[in-house]
Amino acid sequence: MSRYRLSPTPAQEAALAEHCGHARFVWNLAVEQHACWRPGRQGAPGFAEQCRQLTEARAENDWLRAGSIVVQQQALKDFAQAMANFYGRTHKRPTWRKRGRGEGFRIVAVKPGDVRRLSRRVGEVRVPKVGWVRFRWSRAVPGGVRSYRVTRDRAGRWHVAFAAVPEPISAPGTGEVIGVDRGVAVSVALSIGELLHAPGLREAERARLLRLQRKLARARRGSRRRVKVKAAVARLRARESDRRKAWVEKVSTGLARGFDVIAVEDLKISGMTRSARGTLAEPGGNVGQKAGLNRGILAAGWGRLVTRLEHKAPGRVRRIDPRYTSQTCNACGHRAAESRESQSRFRCVACGHRDNADVNAAKNVRDNVRDTAAGHAVDTRGGDRVAGPVNREPQRDLLLVG
Repeated sequence: MSRYRLSPTPAQEAALAEHCGHARFVWNLAVEQHACWRPGRQGAPGFAEQCRQLTEARAENDWLRAGSIVVQQQALKDFAQAMANFYGRTHKRPTWRKRGRGEGFRIVAVKPGDVRRLSRRVGEVRVPKVGWVRFRWSRAVPGGVRSYRVTRDRAGRWHVAFAAVPEPISAPGTGEVIGVDRGVAVSVALSIGELLHAPGLREAERARLLRLQRKLARARRGSRRRVKVKAAVARLRARESDRRKAWVEKVSTGLARGFDVIAVEDLKISGMTRSARGTLAEPGGNVGQKAGLNRGILAAGWGRLVTRLEHKAPGRVRRIDPRYTSQTCNACGHRAAESRESQSRFRCVACGHRDNADVNAAKNVRDNVRDTAAGHAVDTRGGDRVAGPVNREPQRDLLLVG
C-alpha cells in the first residue's frame, strides 16, 4: 500500500465521514448475522446473499440509498475475506467496528483517469459521490492502480492508500548474512554491533501526554472538553506512530540493501503481548508490570519491522528459533543463564568472552542460519543458489539512523 495524506474540504470531509458510517453499519450487520449462527442451525448468509439483502435494505431506507453502493458492497466483500482468513487460521475472528476507530472504506474498479496530478506536490483522486479530493503528492503514485482505501485516524487525519505490489529491493549479491535481535530496552541489535532504538515522544511531549491523560480522566463523558482532550491525545499518539513507522522503513530498507540474508527470531508477538489479567475465577498476577512490558514490545515495532523486511526482501528473511540465543556464548557455544549478567552485559562463565548481550544474541541468530543452510546464498532475484561459504563478518558496516 502507498499511503498519501488527503486534504478534503469541510463539505468533502462530511461526505467521507458518511461513507465511513455506511461501511461501518454494513460491516456490523454482517458481524451480527454471523454471531447468531450456531452449529446445527442453517448456515450464515454468504457474500452473494448479503448483497441481495443490502439491495432490499437500500430500497427501504433513504439514508442508506443516498450512500455509495460501491462503498457498502466492498464492506461486505472485506467481511467475507476476513471470515475466510479466520477459517484459514491466519487471522482472528472479525469483530465490531466502533465509531472513531478504524474508520475507512474501500473503492474498487478505479479507472486510469480517477487519479491525476495537479502540481509538483498536489494530486487528486475521484471518490464516488464526493468528487475530486486533493491529496499530497509526496512520492510517485504507482501505476495500474485498481483500488484504493480511504481512512481516518483518531487524530482526525484523512489518508488514501493505493493498492499496489511494491518492487522488491535487489540483494547486493555479496553473500553476507546479518542477525537481528529485537528487544525492549534496545529495539534492534544487529550482529555487526549496531544498537538501534525506535523513536518515540520527546520528554516534553511525554510530559504533555501525561497531563492530557490526567485531564481526560477528570473530564465528564459526553462533554465537549472530553472530546477536545481526546483529540489532543490522539494527535500525540499519531505523531509517535508516524515516527516509529518512518524508522521501520529506514531500517528495513537499509537491511534489505546491505545483506543477502536477514535472520530474525521467530517470535509469537500476539502471545507475548497477551494480557496477564486472567479471569474472575483465576486472576492474574503482576498485571501492571506485564502491561508495561506489552507497551514496550509494541512501541519497539517488532512485528512491523519483520513484515516490511519480508515485503522488501522476499525470500531472503529467515525466521530462527529464538530459544537460548541470549544464553549461548557466540565464541565457544557454552550455554548458561548466568552468562547474561544484565540486560546489556554478557560474560561467558566458561571462556570469559565479553560482549553486549543483545549483540551476542544477534550473532547467534546469524550463525543459526549458517549452520542450517551452509553453503547457500541468495541471488538478486530472491531465490536460492549454491555458492561458496560466506565470510563470518561483513566487510562493511551498515549505516542506519537509530
